[in-house]
Amino acid sequence: MKIYMTRHGQTEYNKKEIILGTTDVLLDGTGEMQAEELAKKVADIGNIDIMIVSPMKRTMQTAGIVVEKCGIELVADERLREWDYGGFEGKSRFTEGFAENKVNFGVRMGKNGESLLQLAHRVYSALDDIIEKYHDKTVLIVTHGGVCRVIETYFNDMTTESFSNWFMDNCGLIEYDTD
Repeated sequence: MKIYMTRHGQTEYNKKEIILGTTDVLLDGTGEMQAEELAKKVADIGNIDIMIVSPMKRTMQTAGIVVEKCGIELVADERLREWDYGGFEGKSRFTEGFAENKVNFGVRMGKNGESLLQLAHRVYSALDDIIEKYHDKTVLIVTHGGVCRVIETYFNDMTTESFSNWFMDNCGLIEYDTD
């Protein structure tokens, strides 16, 4: 089974380096262009059977552009929504404590958000279900940067340092093989 993973297109929050988790925003113009380029790549791949998508606006908008070009079935999965960054939401990515909280797996982000353990639990359970249900399909997951980082750990071992430095570009595309 092949699973492709992508992150939504750019938003104003991304451009301004503002922490974006649960705030539900749309893509900016650059993000729309990135989604158009993603749709071309997906069309070139040609054999993606289904997209499993976070229900947030920015991911649904990205996936919608792919659907328009490629006609792939879309299924939303709440477990693929972005990490709840709690009190860090809407602040600069360079806010004191944010980078440290991201790698302290048992600490809730911004005191009232999700811990990395909670995020990994929901993302891993989604991946387990996707692999079981769609084992004979090629799947495209459209999600968020924090979730992409956790998906990478599902398929590849990562040290804490490599985890904290790993980054997914907007509308980047990574392929995983479950066989």
